[in-house]
Amino acid sequence: MCHGDCALYCFGNLCYWLLLSIQETRQELDTLADSYTKNRAVVLKLYDALRSRDAESVHRILTPDLDYWFHGPPPHQFLMRTLTGVSPPFEFAPLSVVSFGSTVIAEGCDAASSVSWIHAWTVSHGIITQVREYSNTSLTVTRIGGVVAGRSAEIARSHCPSVWESKFSGRAGKSVPGLVLAI
Repeated sequence: MCHGDCALYCFGNLCYWLLLSIQETRQELDTLADSYTKNRAVVLKLYDALRSRDAESVHRILTPDLDYWFHGPPPHQFLMRTLTGVSPPFEFAPLSVVSFGSTVIAEGCDAASSVSWIHAWTVSHGIITQVREYSNTSLTVTRIGGVVAGRSAEIARSHCPSVWESKFSGRAGKSVPGLVLAI
């Protein structure tokens, strides 16, 4: 049977391990927050390179086999046309840029507010590997499962919370389709 000194020793060890666990979790959260910031910065660098027509920087930021997906009216594939040089470049000036781990969402509209756009970028090790372009579409981003302190969380069966909703899709004064992006 454990008496006073033994109980104190066990309690001290427990406190020590809890403190180490808290410090480890804090470090993992700091690393996660740092990756969010870095991924957002990569996307902002891409928009700067597009705006200044710096093809060399665009090529450094995008993977050569970029996975591209589009939803919207076909004539509004502005990003693909800009990246391939098919037509005069569209001026992308993001009004909102948010990061959810490897996914970075940017949203904006043209100068006349007649075309709204959303880009959902996937960043891996500082390189953009995928983009989903939405034009004149309302987008809701929801998290399925998640990452808590660097570990995957289980998927909630009854509720997937919305973590972001587009704000500029209704500016054109017309009804637009709505989609959900699950991350």
